[in-house]
Amino acid sequence: MNKLWGGRFTKSAEEWVDEFGASISFDQELVLEDIEGSLAHVSMLKKCAILSENEADEIISGLKTLKSKAENGQLSYKVEMEDIHLNLESMLIKEIGPAGGKLHTARSRNDQVATDLHLYLRKQTADILHLINLLQKAIINQAEQHVETLIPGYTHLQRAQPISFAHHLMAYFWMLERDKERFSESMKRINTSPLGAGALAGTTFPIDREYSAGLLGFERIYENSLDAVSDRDFVLEILSGSSTLMMHLSRFSEEIILWSSQEFQFIELDDVFSTGSSIMPQKKNPDMAELIRGKTGRVYGNLMGLLTVLKGLPLAYNKDMQEDKEGIFDTVKTVKGSLQIFEGMISSMKVNSETMEKEVKRDFSNATELADYLASKGLPFREAHEIVGKLVLYCVSNGCFLADLPLVQYKEASVLFEQDIYDVLNPYAAVKRRNSAGGTGFEQVKLAIEKGKKLVHEFSGPNHL
Repeated sequence: MNKLWGGRFTKSAEEWVDEFGASISFDQELVLEDIEGSLAHVSMLKKCAILSENEADEIISGLKTLKSKAENGQLSYKVEMEDIHLNLESMLIKEIGPAGGKLHTARSRNDQVATDLHLYLRKQTADILHLINLLQKAIINQAEQHVETLIPGYTHLQRAQPISFAHHLMAYFWMLERDKERFSESMKRINTSPLGAGALAGTTFPIDREYSAGLLGFERIYENSLDAVSDRDFVLEILSGSSTLMMHLSRFSEEIILWSSQEFQFIELDDVFSTGSSIMPQKKNPDMAELIRGKTGRVYGNLMGLLTVLKGLPLAYNKDMQEDKEGIFDTVKTVKGSLQIFEGMISSMKVNSETMEKEVKRDFSNATELADYLASKGLPFREAHEIVGKLVLYCVSNGCFLADLPLVQYKEASVLFEQDIYDVLNPYAAVKRRNSAGGTGFEQVKLAIEKGKKLVHEFSGPNHL
C-alpha cells in the first residue's frame, strides 16, 4: 500500500518495521478528537476561502460520516497507515474521493496530534474532576454519621491522641480538594490551541487560528509555532496531578487495609470490594484497596517515563514524542477506575464504632490531656510532660491505664491534680475540647463538614466546561 507521504521514497519498509513505528494500536483512542479537530480545521479553511464551499462541505459531510461510524465501532484501522491521522485521511478519501486529500491543507500531523491530545485531556480532566467530587461526597456522607465516633489517632503508627473518626475521614476530603484545584488549574494550559502551527513554522496559507480555536472551545492559541507542536507540559501536569492524587488514594487504601484487619476491626468492607482465598475459607481480603495502592506505582512510572522522553529533545517534533500517549491513556484509565472503586468502597463500608470506642479507652492517648491540664494550671509544659511520662511508665509496668490510678497517686505526682482529672481523662471529653480551628473538636468537625458540603455542591468544574 502506498503511504500518503511516500512520494520521496523508493523503498517500502518491511511489515515488522511498520508495526514497530506505527501508533494506531493505541492512538485510535483519539479518533473522535481527531475528527473534531479536522471539522474545525476544514471549517476554518472554508471561512478563509482556502477551500471552496463545495469542497469544504463535501469534506465536512465525509467527516461526519466517519464520526458516526466511529461512535458505532464500525471503523477498521490499518497498521500500514501508521496512526489515527493517516487512517482517517485515507478513509475520508475512500469515502468522498480525491477532495478528501485537501483536508490536510495548511496543517501537519504535528499540530494535529497536539490538538487531539489537548481535546482528549480536556474531556478526561473534566471526568476526573467529576469523579473526585463524587468521592468527596461519599466521604462527607460517612463523616456526617461519625462526628462523635472516636478512633485512636496515630503518629509513627503508634497511638497518639483520640480523635473524631469524621475528622480522620475529612483529612482525605481536603487532600482531594487540593487535587481538584490542581486539575482545575491545569485546564488553563490544556485549553490552548496548537492547531494551525503546522509542522513547526506555521503556514503560507492565510489561515485564522483564532477562529478554529474558537470552534474547538479553546480559550487561546499558542503564540509560537515551535512551542505549539513540541509542548507536552500540559500532559506532564496531568501525569503529575494524577501521581499526587494516586498517592493520596494509596495512603487512604493503606489505612483501609489496616482498619479492616483482624488486629484493628475498625471497619468492614462490602463484599463487592473484597475477595476470598483459594485455600483459606475464612479470608476476606481488601483486594480493591490493595490494587489501588499497587496501581499508584504505574502512574508514577508514566510520569517518569514522559519526563525522561522529553528531557533531551531538541525542537520541534521528534518521533520520540509518540511515546507520550500510552502512558497518559493508561494513567487516565487507572485514575478514573480507582476513583470509581474508592467511591464505592467508602459509601458501602461498615464502621465498627463500638470497637473504636473500646480501643480509645485501652491506651495512653489521653496522656497529652494530663500534660495540658498541668500546663493550664501554670506548670511549665516540659515539667508537666515529665510528670505524666513517669505516670505512664508506672501504668505500663503495672498493667493499668491512667484512668485506673487513684487520685492520691496523682497528688503524689503533683499537688495540682484535682478530682476533675478523671473528666479530663475521658476520651470523649478530650476530643470535644480540641476546638481550635481545624481541630478534632466536634464543633470544628461539623464546621469542616459544612464547608465541604458547600464546596462539592457548588463545584461545576472549570468555567469553560
